[in-house]
Amino acid sequence: MAAVGALRLVPLLLSVVARAGGFGWSGDAFQREVSLELNPGQQLPAPGVDLLHVRALGENDTLHFLLCSKGAPAVLLVHTNSRESTVQVDWPAFLSHNSTGSLRVVPESSVQYSSALVFSRLLEYDDVNNTADPQDQPDSSFLPPYDLQNFTWSDLNSSLDYTRHTALLCGRDGSSGFSNGSFCLQFSAFESEGREKAWPSLLHSANSSQLRMWLEGVKPRTNQSRFTLELQSVSEEGFQARVDVHKFIDDEFTPSIFQVSQWVSSKVNSSALAGFAQWKPVAYRQRVPVLEDATPCRNTPPISLAHPTPSGLVSAYFTHSPLTYGINVSFGMAEDPFYSSTHFISWTLLVGMGTPPSDFFSPLVMGIMAVGLGTPLALIMLGGIYVCIRKTREEPLGYQPIN
Repeated sequence: MAAVGALRLVPLLLSVVARAGGFGWSGDAFQREVSLELNPGQQLPAPGVDLLHVRALGENDTLHFLLCSKGAPAVLLVHTNSRESTVQVDWPAFLSHNSTGSLRVVPESSVQYSSALVFSRLLEYDDVNNTADPQDQPDSSFLPPYDLQNFTWSDLNSSLDYTRHTALLCGRDGSSGFSNGSFCLQFSAFESEGREKAWPSLLHSANSSQLRMWLEGVKPRTNQSRFTLELQSVSEEGFQARVDVHKFIDDEFTPSIFQVSQWVSSKVNSSALAGFAQWKPVAYRQRVPVLEDATPCRNTPPISLAHPTPSGLVSAYFTHSPLTYGINVSFGMAEDPFYSSTHFISWTLLVGMGTPPSDFFSPLVMGIMAVGLGTPLALIMLGGIYVCIRKTREEPLGYQPIN
């Protein structure tokens, strides 16, 4: 009976491992057809302004990603329920000072959700107490911010990779600090689920794009300088934003990091997620990420803002007063080296539609779980089989007469 009971437990425990760790799971097979288009519909060149349109076709919907260098750099995501939806740009109006309504996704009735992520400001502070916490710094520690809307941005055309669906945008503001430095954004779109080999190796899906930000070669204005990035999320009214933190036990893909942060958007009075920005709370102090150069990052809760930072995408697409939230992401921890140690910091996040991708247990952790569960099971099974065999081999005692 012991062996039979053990055998009955085997499929149950294997099912638990499979459900928890994705055992035998082959990944999300959903794919999109991705294409890149620079300055859609433009007839004449517009020096200093580039608009990248990425179309990701699904079975019966389309994701439109737009990256623009006019004003503060931003990524606009528009999800439609039609494969025929297109982007229309009124270029004379788009390039003018008042560009409201100059960028549309048509038919407008097909639009299900739209949101923009704006990189608004880069803040530098003098961390004299080496706490790496901007909240603990006196106001006098903060230096004049770098407004990214005033930066001069590189030509997107020279960096487009139509095969890998990537683009690179780098900018500087002409100040002495940025004389040899740059603030860069590398954009990547995806046809299917996967992850990059380089840390933090975020799990992406066909419904997301990736942005890798790095600050390189900037001359810090103090010997103890650290940096904070200000981000803004812009969407139509009727949505609410929050930052969730999810913890897990597996750090194979991003060593020493056991959680992921998600800045999610949902309709008021609805639990269904409409869009997200997702990242792991880690930055790297070298261009090639390694464990010894990893440094934590932290974010503030999202706060409501009256107006978004001037951005070509935001002002052109959102015709009414949009809903704007802002957060600050700071890099470093107490006693960590300051920015001047490497003159480099990088951070990666995903921007997408719907529910953020969720990591399963890695094969390594699944193997450990299998060994941990399998060894006791094997001992129980062997013990039960041994007992059964011993009982079958025992000679019957027969009838014993009563004296």
